[in-house]
Order: sequence, then structure tokens, then C-alpha cells
Amino acid sequence: MPVAIGMRLTRWYLRLGALNTLAMQVLRAVGEVDTLLSLEIVGDVRMRRLNRTFRHRDKTTDVLAFATREGPGPPSSLLGDVVISLPQAIRQARRHEQGVDHELAVLLIHGILHLCGYDHERSEAEAQRMSRREKALLRAVAPVPQLLVSRGSGRV
Repeated sequence: MPVAIGMRLTRWYLRLGALNTLAMQVLRAVGEVDTLLSLEIVGDVRMRRLNRTFRHRDKTTDVLAFATREGPGPPSSLLGDVVISLPQAIRQARRHEQGVDHELAVLLIHGILHLCGYDHERSEAEAQRMSRREKALLRAVAPVPQLLVSRGSGRV
């Protein structure tokens, strides 16, 4: 279950090994042990562009998930792509009075669950089901490791 991680932001240092380990723990916990995952950490401009292009919402968002299995074509070992906006995660962490590492873990779990077919926008019952699963997975991967370090000022 390899995880391909991309990040072009230069303001922060991302601990790729810790993020990779966390992503593999989540994949294992949801039963996706033989799949590939693409994970990209982006800024608000890129996220807004993706959100506008694929969801027709002209604003940034915290996480987007693009499931490979839902598309046409032959079966693939790629589960899909999870894209997380790091600036949005930082803002949400502050608003929720949580650490950025915790918020990144929540967003990663949320994105992976979307790739596995969960959809909180489908119905209130589905939203509650997804929320319960997110909380259970967060407990399963605890403690969340340090994932992000700000360049020049230590931990974010």
C-alpha cells in the first residue's frame, strides 16, 4: 500500500515519513491494504482552482478526494487522490483549538473515507455514519505524530 506524497509549499517543512506512516495506518484500518494512494498538500490558490474546476465552487476548501474506482476504465490498484490545503488546515486547527497535526490527520481520514465510498453530502444519516467512522479511525491511529514544522520557527 504505497503512498505517493507531493508538496510544493516552501513555507513549511512536512515530515513525509510520518505522514506516509499515518496514511498507511489509515489505509490498513479501512481494509485497503493492497491499494495505492496519492496525497498532495497544496496552498489555497491551487485548492481553489481544483474546487472551482471539479466542484464548481469558487473558493478554497480543506480537502478534496478524487476516487479512481468511480471513474471509467479498467480496475486500478490506485484508490485515488487526496488533496489537502495546508493553509486551510492551519486556519481550521486554530479555530477548533487543535494542533495542526491533528487537523491534518482528520482531513487525511476524511479524504480516504471519501475514496472508500463515504459521502456526508448524500444524507444526514450518511454524514453521521461518516463522522462515527472518522472518530473511530482517529482513535485507531492515535497518537498522531508530529507532521509539520514551520521553516525557521519550529513546530506550527
